[in-house]
Amino acid sequence: MSDGDYDYLLKLLALGDSGVGKTTFLYRYTDNKFNPKFITTVGIDFREKRVVYPSREATTTPGKTFKVHLQLWDTAGQERFRSLTTAFFRDAMGFLLMFDLTSQQSFLNIRSWMSQLQANAYCETPDIVLLGHKADLADQREVQAQQAQDLADKYGVPYLETSAATGQNVEEAVDTLLDLIMKRMESCVATKKLHSSHVANGDTSATLEATKAPEKKCSC
Repeated sequence: MSDGDYDYLLKLLALGDSGVGKTTFLYRYTDNKFNPKFITTVGIDFREKRVVYPSREATTTPGKTFKVHLQLWDTAGQERFRSLTTAFFRDAMGFLLMFDLTSQQSFLNIRSWMSQLQANAYCETPDIVLLGHKADLADQREVQAQQAQDLADKYGVPYLETSAATGQNVEEAVDTLLDLIMKRMESCVATKKLHSSHVANGDTSATLEATKAPEKKCSC
């Protein structure tokens, strides 16, 4: 894909405490390499990747694909950068919320990150994937899989365990988030097309309920 040759430009944010591995995760995803010597991110940084996304919606043409340009923003986890980080929440379409499987404290802090997302993201129910990172360090593990899965279930988000060192579930994590975002977008497009069709036929009442944004849900 050449510059500008894409159907969607999507901005994703990687969030979590300092040191959980956000930078190495994104580097593994975009370059398929592992660099354990990254220094702590100061403020905001980002990486880019182009992907071809196959539509999974029944309302679209079978076999239809979309060219997607991903901007993956790497945020600082330190408290002193928190106001800068939250300023980027509203513009992002999805979030990779990450904790370190070898750090119980980083896992406990997920609740705080969730509260910030609910308060500052584009809506109260943004698209999020919860990631337990550094899965390769099994002998140092402090957070059990069931603990993390229970928290993910509480918030209604997918959960995966990842490793930038081995590449475990790195592609799958971003693909899972992309699925959530594209499903929301394609659903919105389908709803708007239905509404436009009824309006063209002079029947607006039939689509009033369908086009309303549900309470505490994101509008299209």
